[in-house]
Amino acid sequence: MSDTTPSESEGRPGVGRIEAFSDGVIAIIVTIMVLELHPPVSEGWDKLWTLWPVFLAYALSYAYVAIYWVNHHRLFSHATHVTNGLVWSNMLLLFALSLVPFSTSYLGEHHFERNAVWLYLATMLLPSLAYIWLQSVIRRTGTQDSRSAAYHRQTSRKGAFASAVYLSGIPLTQVSPWLGIACAALVALLWFLPKSPFDRLFDGRGAGQTRP
Repeated sequence: MSDTTPSESEGRPGVGRIEAFSDGVIAIIVTIMVLELHPPVSEGWDKLWTLWPVFLAYALSYAYVAIYWVNHHRLFSHATHVTNGLVWSNMLLLFALSLVPFSTSYLGEHHFERNAVWLYLATMLLPSLAYIWLQSVIRRTGTQDSRSAAYHRQTSRKGAFASAVYLSGIPLTQVSPWLGIACAALVALLWFLPKSPFDRLFDGRGAGQTRP
């Protein structure tokens, strides 16, 4: 797909419009997920406790959506103008994220059984791959200073590692569904952690860099 600019006037204001649209879509995704939390009809803590798989699935997915929102915001700070590649890679990412409420509901309602975990991991892998494409577009067409280069170098490696963890979770789910969920949780922890020595694995120079 061509990276030509759809409109020469679509510089940072055009990028801001895409980011604002993305914020709205992500907000809707979170809203849909929380609407899937249905309280039990019967009273009592024992009845409420039976919903723990639903709450756990929601909490995990909420963490993922939050991570993507933060990363998306920081990634777009390096974009300078609108291109076809930017528009469509961003739309693909939003499409992939829009599937998260469905797989989250399925995972919780089916109590983390094997097929539900497979579906969930596949749903997590799709936005991870879409984000890699989006970042490659911004890396090629956005700011080219040393700060941006350091940011892209570290986060692109981190993103590739996260995708590999999702992939490894698919065969591990065959052994135990909880191993697959552990892989998903590991990716969330990887992005949630503040700057740590572990992040040096993704920075070729080992120096501290700006990152999600």
